[in-house]
Amino acid sequence: MNQTKWVSVWGNAVSVAENRPERYAKDITLRYPIHIPFAGEAIRLTFDNYCGTEPITLNKVTVFYAGKFHPVFFAGNRAVTIPAGENALSDGLNLRLNAGEVVQVSFYLKDFTQMRSVVFTCGPLSEGLYANGDETENKDISIQTSRSTHLFYFLSNVSVLTEAENRTVVCYGDSITAQDWPDYLALRCFEEGHAKTAIIRRATSGSRILREYHCLTYESYGLMGSNRFHHEVPTDGADTVIIQQGINDIIHPVGEKVNVFRPMSDLPTVEELIAGLKTYIAQARSFGYKVYVGTLLPMGGWRTDAPFRQEMRHAYNDFIRTTDLIDGCIDFDMAVRDPEKPDWFKAEYDSGDHLHPSAAGYRRMAMEVPAELLK
Repeated sequence: MNQTKWVSVWGNAVSVAENRPERYAKDITLRYPIHIPFAGEAIRLTFDNYCGTEPITLNKVTVFYAGKFHPVFFAGNRAVTIPAGENALSDGLNLRLNAGEVVQVSFYLKDFTQMRSVVFTCGPLSEGLYANGDETENKDISIQTSRSTHLFYFLSNVSVLTEAENRTVVCYGDSITAQDWPDYLALRCFEEGHAKTAIIRRATSGSRILREYHCLTYESYGLMGSNRFHHEVPTDGADTVIIQQGINDIIHPVGEKVNVFRPMSDLPTVEELIAGLKTYIAQARSFGYKVYVGTLLPMGGWRTDAPFRQEMRHAYNDFIRTTDLIDGCIDFDMAVRDPEKPDWFKAEYDSGDHLHPSAAGYRRMAMEVPAELLK
């Protein structure tokens, strides 16, 4: 290849694990499939302990590709210890990678490990497994000693050394983006022949632009934007970010009489919420990125739905639709709402909770992304 560069082909946010007594793990292997959108000649991995309060040690890391396990090294060593709040970038592993194939990344945690840096994601391309013992060089892990998972621990980025024309689009947001639509967007790129573009996800459930929880009950609900955006969005080979966030800032506050951890004082004004979004836009511009922003989806029927919350959502969406600070609005709201009841999802696009889309709704969101953004 000529004029090569590192480009991210897979990524996740890193958030704070839900606090449970069993938050420490020992003698387990985690394995995650990585779908390769374009050819490359090497691969490297980033493991992130951003939310950890203790160091973690990865005792062995492998990549399975083309019928063979390949050892991964860190500064020439098989094991790596990652201090609390820091990350580790592997050495480049020389592999001839073909577009459309899958790489399996496995890593082994020998000793008790604080399983704090993690994110939940789901979608047709987002499922891994964990297994008892060191299975980093076992192709066929027994179902008796393993279990599938949508929890992605520590592994936060996978990049390939590829042609300079290839690039990455980053999808940033909360649970709606942590779920299926970025996977459907990646599949759309493959199906429509957008062969130079990788889609990666940086999203964490329950997260807000302006607030975060500091209690055991809601700690897993993610970091606020000022603790996330600068850490997650700068990405190998990325030139564009799609931002879709803000609904949790609107729906979470309910008052201390209902929930002591969700005071109404947490409710921002629309102006404050827009100011938070503007900080994202400014940071993305400083990275040299194009910026697209998705409108907030319908929430009619959600358990905290109220007229004042809908008014906030409409005002925030109106800003997104009309501002000249961004390269484009992706009107997810218009795409999935019921034309007869515009504050509600169209029935087939509603998962049933009236906040998150169904699989059909996520596919519709992926189709709303302009084709020129993917070329």
